[in-house]
Amino acid sequence: MFKNILAGLIVLALASSTALAADAHYKIVTGPERGTYIQIGADLAKWVADPAGIELEVMPSKGSAENVQRMRFEPGVKLALVQSDVYQAYVDMANSGNADAGTTIRPLRLIMPLYDEEIYFVVRADSPLKSINDIKNQNMSVGLIGSGTAQSATTLYRLMFGQPIPEQNAQHLSNEDALAALIVGKIDVAIVVAGQPAKLFTDMNPELLQKIRLLKLDPAAPETARAKQAYYPATIRTSSYPNWIKDDVQTLTVKAFLVTYDYNLRDTVGKLDRFADSLCTNFDNLQEHGHPKWKQVKLELPDLGKGWKYYPPMEKRLRACIAHKSAGATATPAAATPEETVQKASKPPCSEQERLLLLCGK
Repeated sequence: MFKNILAGLIVLALASSTALAADAHYKIVTGPERGTYIQIGADLAKWVADPAGIELEVMPSKGSAENVQRMRFEPGVKLALVQSDVYQAYVDMANSGNADAGTTIRPLRLIMPLYDEEIYFVVRADSPLKSINDIKNQNMSVGLIGSGTAQSATTLYRLMFGQPIPEQNAQHLSNEDALAALIVGKIDVAIVVAGQPAKLFTDMNPELLQKIRLLKLDPAAPETARAKQAYYPATIRTSSYPNWIKDDVQTLTVKAFLVTYDYNLRDTVGKLDRFADSLCTNFDNLQEHGHPKWKQVKLELPDLGKGWKYYPPMEKRLRACIAHKSAGATATPAAATPEETVQKASKPPCSEQERLLLLCGK
């Protein structure tokens, strides 16, 4: 009798455990299938979500602007990877009075900053172009509409040259299609945003790799000084691509962030709390076993710019864990801001910025 009761209790416990795991099925939107974001998402699923009892489905996407939209409006998407310049562009448009941008970005919250993503300016091996400031008026691929690459490329160009990319010079191609078009001479420059080492290049046919090269950053160029208003110098290392580049190449970089929504349902908050605890507890595993970019991530929550907010429940958990690890003082979590109700109004035709942020037609 006792054995039967014990066996029944064990089965019940196992069933409850399985139900808990099955009940916590979330999605994270990342980036192209051969990019860095999707590998970072897979690392989070394996080393953070799984130990927390959360089944995290890693979803490919065009990139950051699409991720913001899907994080905000697609059921089941609880996490997203977003470039800092894309997030800031939404904040700026919301602050300038764009109702759709405000509706989209104001309920989103940051979990933590991750790493810097390098910006690659790729040309053919026989191209006369030498440095990044030579790309003015060239026919180039700036990334798919909705991608972080498109935001970075267009913002950088406007900063460097004081004008938008001429419409006839901007091609919106995927990374793979851009490199193919570059090699056969259909475009002059392919702009790619990816954390090194990027599978896009490490998996590329060695013979094709020899047909392309990287433009370097010219520290003395006035265009570089203007670009540094929003972006930071970085180095693409030979150790990342030993079969491709012979010398380190100076370029620019943009920050990646892990993003969520300002959830208040107790069940969701509890699961995201578990995710935050697991992120802190398993951070060493991410750095040891995950993509090499994890080695650049610091377990910290720095001050944010105006219009940027951490997600309070996860912020509280992370700060407590960080303090426990470092024996430092904890910071008081920022108060949650009530979600604003924004009334849609008729508006003029789409601007270039609205098109890149997928705000047209809303």
